[in-house]
Amino acid sequence: MALKEIKHPLKEGKDTSNDPYSGAVGVDGWLYVSGQGPLVEGKITGTTVEEQTKVVMNNVKTMLEAGGCSLVDVVKCTCYIADIKDFDEFSNTYKAHFSGVKPARTTLEAKLWGGILVEVDAVARIPGK
Repeated sequence: MALKEIKHPLKEGKDTSNDPYSGAVGVDGWLYVSGQGPLVEGKITGTTVEEQTKVVMNNVKTMLEAGGCSLVDVVKCTCYIADIKDFDEFSNTYKAHFSGVKPARTTLEAKLWGGILVEVDAVARIPGK
């Protein structure tokens, strides 16, 4: 069972040995993507749940692609939103990123880093593995 670290493309070539986690980890045909926030080049992007969800899902997609997957390969997401009252707004934006069989999902209200409104992690099956 060899673990393969997948780095965010913006971190390729940079020393990440002091980071407390991997952007994603591939193992035994599965890709585990760490929670992605609404960050673009290290800055929080978007002020609404809809805007931040679009950025988050783009970041999830970027990590999936770095690990050899796409959104159609996702089987499970865990979603964190800062205020459960935003559940519908989050869900409507989130579901637009998936077609066909949508992944299993858990959604939780949580106090999130830096005041962000949304964070999503994902598990995907690597095609051909």
